[in-house]
Amino acid sequence: MDKLAPYWESIMDVLNDGIYISDRMGKTLMVNRMHEQLTGLKKEDLLGQSVLDLVKEGKFDVILNPAIVKTGKPKTVIQTTKVGKKVVLNGYPVFDAAGNVALVVTFVRDITSLSKIKEQLAYQQELLERFSGVEFFSRSEGTQNRYVFESRQIKNLLGMVDSMANTDVTVLLLGETGVGKDFLAKYVHEKSLRNDQVFFKVDCTAIPPNLVESELFGYDPGAFSGASVKGKPGFFEMAHKGTLFLDEFGELSLAMQAKLLRILHDREVVRVGSTKVKKVDVRFIAATNRNLEEAVKQGTFRRDLYYRLQVAVVQIPPLRERKDDILPLLQHFLSIFNVKYRKNLVLTPEVESLLHNYHWPGNVRELENLIHGLVIVLQKEWVETGDLPPNIFPAFKEGQDSHLYTIMGNMEKELLRKALEAHGSVAEVARQFSVDRTTIFRKLKKYSLR
Repeated sequence: MDKLAPYWESIMDVLNDGIYISDRMGKTLMVNRMHEQLTGLKKEDLLGQSVLDLVKEGKFDVILNPAIVKTGKPKTVIQTTKVGKKVVLNGYPVFDAAGNVALVVTFVRDITSLSKIKEQLAYQQELLERFSGVEFFSRSEGTQNRYVFESRQIKNLLGMVDSMANTDVTVLLLGETGVGKDFLAKYVHEKSLRNDQVFFKVDCTAIPPNLVESELFGYDPGAFSGASVKGKPGFFEMAHKGTLFLDEFGELSLAMQAKLLRILHDREVVRVGSTKVKKVDVRFIAATNRNLEEAVKQGTFRRDLYYRLQVAVVQIPPLRERKDDILPLLQHFLSIFNVKYRKNLVLTPEVESLLHNYHWPGNVRELENLIHGLVIVLQKEWVETGDLPPNIFPAFKEGQDSHLYTIMGNMEKELLRKALEAHGSVAEVARQFSVDRTTIFRKLKKYSLR
């Protein structure tokens, strides 16, 4: 020990942890060089000072000495130093011969880097949560095989889209609900130079009006009541280098339209509660089923934004105006859902004819949902006219083309149903119609009657 004594301070100074030693009264006895670096406090300002006085002076926010002297047990706390570092304090008692606490030795370790890592992990988790709230499209999904088209209108439209996709021009998609705006937005992204980057779809109508600004542009910590202490990036920041698709953007307020116009013009965003301007590199695609020209006249849509979006406008025709697409789409979705649910359902020619002549007010989305429902519900190998929902049949009442076989089939099914209700048994129905029971059973199976 005699040999070590001359080098005691030098030994303390080479340690990676800060060292702080105080007596049982709280008087500071020793501070090493690492403690100075971590706390920003000079040794000469601490030696001989009471830890209680140092707390009162604001040099320390927490101390361990009093608690350890009182309990005689080690203690650990987190301290924020004068220079803004986060450190962990591990304090240990040193006992005298009588078993009383004589000294308190505190090891100070920097955890600022660990705190930053934790914050980064929290930020990444926040991003993952935000990703889960929007539709994310990866290049591997592709659009080439998602839909099939045979109509001249759509083939011409895709040719026009191909010519604008590899530019960064803002694309405006117009059309009725369910007409295929989602598909076309993804098609633009896939054909663009950004196809290896992220694609976000954000439904503007799904975001509460009071949260639209913070969701799109993000916010800084404490920007408003209930805001995350870490802040949040907006969708524009998250889509940096990629494509942002704002669906039903025509429903945005006039104030939000003004902010959107600024982003389109300057490619800059400012988070809520911040004055810092951030540059964003985003390909912007907008879609709406509103008549924007009428909305401008009514004062619900900004005229300057309307003209700004008139560079690349794509008007998607409804499904009823491109009937050549109906049967290919029917077979396409039937194939997809047959595979998904391990079915072998097929459409009879009568059903195909009926669906081909239907006016499809819900467009492609209605067609897809219809086939999806039929594949799930039907426990047989064919789809007949009687399996279709009632809203399909008004097509005949409107004088559209029909097949005599379909009409007769519907009449036969209805007749059998009423006969069963009236007579209560297959045997009695067969006797009334002067046919054998096998014939009745076969027709009941054909029309899915019980």
